[in-house]
Amino acid sequence: MRLEKAKIGDVPQMQELINNFASRGEMLARSLSEIYENIRDYFVIKQDEQVIACAALHVNWSDLAEIKSLAVAEDNQKQKIGSLIVKACLKEASEIGMTKVFCLTYKPEFFKNFGFYQVDKLELPQKVWSECYRCPKFPDCDEIALVRLLEENI
Repeated sequence: MRLEKAKIGDVPQMQELINNFASRGEMLARSLSEIYENIRDYFVIKQDEQVIACAALHVNWSDLAEIKSLAVAEDNQKQKIGSLIVKACLKEASEIGMTKVFCLTYKPEFFKNFGFYQVDKLELPQKVWSECYRCPKFPDCDEIALVRLLEENI
């Protein structure tokens, strides 16, 4: 297994992985074009040449970034792979100077293990007004918003 920044050739596998969970209502679907446009945000974990996990760290504002599209293949869950990719996102957020990272999730307990705490989505206006209003679930989003504050200049 290896953790690396996503490459263009990984996108079809990433979309399949993400949309598998989205088809069951466990996360939001992502189009190929959206993943390609944001390829620099994504980390992947591969086993041989197969993408078995992915997640993105997306910058929303000068002090706010989001971990999104976290997906781990079902056969590879419960092996700390999700933890590895979240830690990579948090490390990158710190390295680029972010002070706050958030996520919208149906699995808040997983993120609470990393120091995230629940907030009202309205505390994230940069997210709500830049992306959420385009979502088919808006304004009745049932995802849970969580935030983690980062130490400055780590």
